[in-house]
Amino acid sequence: MQAWQFTNTHEPLLLTEVPEPTAGEGEVVLEMKAAGLCHSDVGLLEDEGWLSMLAKRPITIGHENAGVVAEVGPGVTDFQVGDRVGVCPTTAAGAPGYSFDGGFAPRMAVAAEALVPLPDNVDFLQGAAATDAGMTSYAAVITQGGVKEGDVVGIIGLGGLGQIGAKVALLAGAEVYVAEVNEKVWPLATELGAKGVQKSITEFEDVTFDVIVDFAGFDTTTAQAVDIIRRDGTVVVVGMGKLESTISTKSLILNQARLIGSNGGTKEDVAGVYEYMATGQLNPTITTIGFDEIPEGIEKLKRGEVVGRLVASFE
Repeated sequence: MQAWQFTNTHEPLLLTEVPEPTAGEGEVVLEMKAAGLCHSDVGLLEDEGWLSMLAKRPITIGHENAGVVAEVGPGVTDFQVGDRVGVCPTTAAGAPGYSFDGGFAPRMAVAAEALVPLPDNVDFLQGAAATDAGMTSYAAVITQGGVKEGDVVGIIGLGGLGQIGAKVALLAGAEVYVAEVNEKVWPLATELGAKGVQKSITEFEDVTFDVIVDFAGFDTTTAQAVDIIRRDGTVVVVGMGKLESTISTKSLILNQARLIGSNGGTKEDVAGVYEYMATGQLNPTITTIGFDEIPEGIEKLKRGEVVGRLVASFE
């Protein structure tokens, strides 16, 4: 079979003939149906700092995956041939495309412990996107932020993650306000169901926030969230727009704020996203490409030309 493989930084992906995988102990082989593309794929191709994360080279990349179980290895009892699944990239099995050959190929071998059942009414494109962007957003809002019905929630940044995070908070029963500097995105905030949208989280003068999730992470955005969060409120930082932030320790102490970082998520978070998707109310925007278009898709991500999440379809 042919696979898109990474060989080295500053080198293009190569379409390489590789052996078809077989299922070892505790593993399954997936017939790939969809594989998401991510800005981390851009980083891998451009930044030598990513090389230490790779188990081998060349390696088939692709860490956002959904497919159908095509083969079951010894010791696997929870899944069978024909099951629709997504692959959580944060389990002890490691991340596809980093710890082992990933999803930019027709078939992929993966430990069964990484699999999350995909509901029948959730398509494979959404199923793949949920394993990274969906999982990360859900974990930040629900698992780390503890958002629940009746909470007043601020979402900073309405990009790919922020859009999902805002909708997850709304589906959890929260009242949501969005801070987004790009006014072209404001109509989307209204479409999602947000009660208000401004350029800065500080512009909601009469709103008291229980939780603020910063999907931008541009230094001042985090500092402002700490300044205005209610006493005993929670600020969750997801975005890494800048790698440092200067916050007021006075605000942190007087507000007795919980300041939490959120990185990725778990199988339970992926399953939570699937539950919301199955209702039909969580339907993130997806741009679809074919398997042959994966390298150009990564270039489009680099140029900022992609709307929503970018997913390669194998169907």
